[in-house]
Amino acid sequence: MSVEATPSRAKKPVEYEATVTGVRMETHDTATLLLDLGAGPGSGKLDYKAGQFLNIDPHQFPALAHQCAYLQLQKGRKEPARSYSLASAPHEPLVAITVKDEEFIPGVTLYPPLLSPLLVHGRLTGARIKVTGFMGPYVLPDDVTERTDHVLHLVAGSGAVPNFAMVKDALHRGLKLRHTFLASNKTWGDILYREELAALERSAPERVRVVHTLTRETDETKFSPQVRKGRVNEALLHELLPDRDTCLVYVCGPAITPWDRRKALETRTPATPRFMEAVLGHLHALDIPDKRIKREAYG
Repeated sequence: MSVEATPSRAKKPVEYEATVTGVRMETHDTATLLLDLGAGPGSGKLDYKAGQFLNIDPHQFPALAHQCAYLQLQKGRKEPARSYSLASAPHEPLVAITVKDEEFIPGVTLYPPLLSPLLVHGRLTGARIKVTGFMGPYVLPDDVTERTDHVLHLVAGSGAVPNFAMVKDALHRGLKLRHTFLASNKTWGDILYREELAALERSAPERVRVVHTLTRETDETKFSPQVRKGRVNEALLHELLPDRDTCLVYVCGPAITPWDRRKALETRTPATPRFMEAVLGHLHALDIPDKRIKREAYG
């Protein structure tokens, strides 16, 4: 059983009409949208915790009406809202989500993405969109400093989003925690929040350590003690987790999808493990108790 963090108060999610105040391209296919939810002076602080997410319903966008109708015909069900982790921490003035434009690979992915291309490339600055929040238990527990003094953030690609928010929030609140942020990406140019993470590490070197692993980087000059080559492996986790009995590990990244599992059943071949399954295997091999591992998967 994973560590169950206490979510924000058990309230029904609220629908907000947000104004997109800016869109910042993080990489060639990933953007951060800055959202003003109208929580100005006198309106009260937004009630969310770092690591939570909000939902966006694609049906509100006229530009997606035909795609929604077509996908619903193919799937035989209504297109659901999409969930996006918050890149912002509660003390920041604007809510932020970071969205990666999903790929469509014939024979690998079943359907093309619907909402992410619009959010990333749609030039939405100034637009008003409806969002529903805030949800999700992937947060630091209220008694985190009683449970540990070290949190390993183990992320891949856009899995960095909620963990980035957690680190910012913990530093802002002055929590007595050390954060090791281990991020896996394909190339140097794919790393989310590279400069921001480096700035956090410089501002609190006793509290934050950032390590990157790159699986497809061809520029050898990018590698260093802080930038490793290849996938996250057991040896690297052994190095970064000397306190395996007391640490907390927050894992966020791609996992085997339901479609992968259906395809595996049809072809009678095992589904190929993705980041989540691979790193959980390494963590368990190091005898890290499952109750000290919190996970959030996507795919």
